[in-house]
Amino acid sequence: MGNPFSIETFLHILENDDLFTVDETSFYFDDSPNEDDHMLGCIREYDKPYWVGYCDIPNGCEFYTAYEMLNAKIFDGKSIIDRWEHLVFVSIGGIRLDEWLNCFNDKF
Repeated sequence: MGNPFSIETFLHILENDDLFTVDETSFYFDDSPNEDDHMLGCIREYDKPYWVGYCDIPNGCEFYTAYEMLNAKIFDGKSIIDRWEHLVFVSIGGIRLDEWLNCFNDKF
């Protein structure tokens, strides 16, 4: 299934984490030779609620906004937006992509 969203739709999903389950979202880039999984999510209890793991920054990094996170140049020196056409979702909110879409597709 890969990536069923536009960047605008995914930004909307991230910014509305009260409506959508987004924490523990797993993805990879299909143009990377090893296709390692990366993680991102949102935990509102923290000062910087948006986070990314398995990126260019050892131990991951945190952001104030989803927009800032999507634009950070932390994946081989490029951002998620820069690499959007190669992003493949494995799961969103810890739920397999197809199951997540069945649960939330009517909300976006």
